Amino acid sequence: MPRVVLYDTTLRDGTQRAGISLSLEDKVQIALALDEFGMDYVEGGYPGSNVKDSQFFAAMQGRMTTSRLVAFGSTARKGRAAEEDPNLQALIGSGCQAVTIFGKASVFHAERVLEVDPKDNLQMVQQSVRFLADHGLEVIFDAEHFFDGAKADSGAYAFDVVRAAEQGGARWIVLCDTNGGSLPHEVAELTERAVRAVSVPIGIHAHNDAGLGVANSLTAVTAGAQMVHGTINGYGERCGNADLCVVLPNLVLKMGYEAGKSGRLEYLTRLSRTVADIANQVPDGSQPYVGENAFTHKAGMHVGAVRKHPEAYEHVVPAVVGQKRKVLVSELAGRSNLLYQFDGVDIASDTLNAVMDDVKRLEAAGYQFEAAESSVALMVQRAMGTLRPYYQIERFHVSVAMDTVPVTEATVRLIVDGQPVLEVGDGDGPVNALDNALRKALTRFYPVLAELRLTDYKVRVLDGKEATAATVRVHVRSEFRGEPVTTVGVSPNILEASWKALLDAVDYTLWKAESTPAAGSQPTPSTDMGNFQVKL
Repeated sequence: MPRVVLYDTTLRDGTQRAGISLSLEDKVQIALALDEFGMDYVEGGYPGSNVKDSQFFAAMQGRMTTSRLVAFGSTARKGRAAEEDPNLQALIGSGCQAVTIFGKASVFHAERVLEVDPKDNLQMVQQSVRFLADHGLEVIFDAEHFFDGAKADSGAYAFDVVRAAEQGGARWIVLCDTNGGSLPHEVAELTERAVRAVSVPIGIHAHNDAGLGVANSLTAVTAGAQMVHGTINGYGERCGNADLCVVLPNLVLKMGYEAGKSGRLEYLTRLSRTVADIANQVPDGSQPYVGENAFTHKAGMHVGAVRKHPEAYEHVVPAVVGQKRKVLVSELAGRSNLLYQFDGVDIASDTLNAVMDDVKRLEAAGYQFEAAESSVALMVQRAMGTLRPYYQIERFHVSVAMDTVPVTEATVRLIVDGQPVLEVGDGDGPVNALDNALRKALTRFYPVLAELRLTDYKVRVLDGKEATAATVRVHVRSEFRGEPVTTVGVSPNILEASWKALLDAVDYTLWKAESTPAAGSQPTPSTDMGNFQVKL
């Protein structure tokens, strides 16, 4: 089985994306994650351009166990001998055994950007590569603007640059679609010509400005390229680089190539989200293979088919890339969606119909259940008559006093196991205070609620034209024993909408703990205060 070499440039090209700024520690964490995953090459940065990247290479000495760490730079500057160029000296001083340098593969860029004679540019390329190779380094040459240069003058000069790099001793020559505007048929033709023109292996470095970064990378491989450059999640300047989270599974699962470390593909989703988290980026839910929606089904007809034959609407098995199938319940759903959610639960047909009617009625009123699976589970349990009342609500009250700083307090009145309960909580705002008061009132009876942790709170205005009287939808995301608890509430009153979502989170947690109890944590009312402390 042929093998494709994966070259990750997230730490250099990826950081050129607007909004990404990695600290030294961030870069180290990502590098180690890429190494653990099994990338062949990890490009760490440009030591000749900034202090942080120089510190990074010093910090990474001896820490890579699988990947080969690469330092990045350019050919010698015009009018300067290679041995006198500080950029090339920085590459040698990086401690890396492999380096990548880029050089212009376009007459336009040589003459207009570098302002050098194209023949002098060829000499700069050859001498720079030779200087690094003579120091025992593996040299990867990025032929920058190769495809644009080849299309501009029938490829004559672009191929002269490629041959100059080969003559200098480059171990790899990488064809760069730097502007990201080439089409697959152009990439195929020019890659085939490059493979025939030199004896060293060819790689592809594709940008995504025309939305073809992945397609061009795969096309280049079929045309003979043996190395693919890209970034995790497609991060990069402008529209980004080829997304290795899409390139890799396509190479392995669709095209029959070996790529990366064997047996690591199932960790691809985790790698994608780890890098997004460190880079402080919101993951793209619709990203192929690793996005949250990649194996999510919403339409009732689709879900009905997936329950019988998953391959009907899934092109690969989700677990292969570390994913799980997800089925949503919404106004577009059918009975199959609920049956999938509650597989193994005996639900009567009339109960199913009643729940689906409620879902459609409530979504018409502004609810959205596809991100509130826990609220749906409670609807089913209530319709089946299997959800017992854990408490009764009498009233709640929230007040905000403006002193030197705002002071927010919430009061809740409940009845639990026949006992009246009054509790006060404060917080950073009305919803936080209300949440704190509710938890304090109930945790003394149901200690298991201490394991419920709120992780996200979102408000959506549904009819903005009504201004401050608009109906709002509140989604609350919590976590209980490592599993998400997702609930929703809707009301013209933001506190009431929040209250509904908070109550659903509490009810779902108590029901979940009761139906699958952990030792000693069943949600049975207890009047033993234990170590419970009230702090107002």
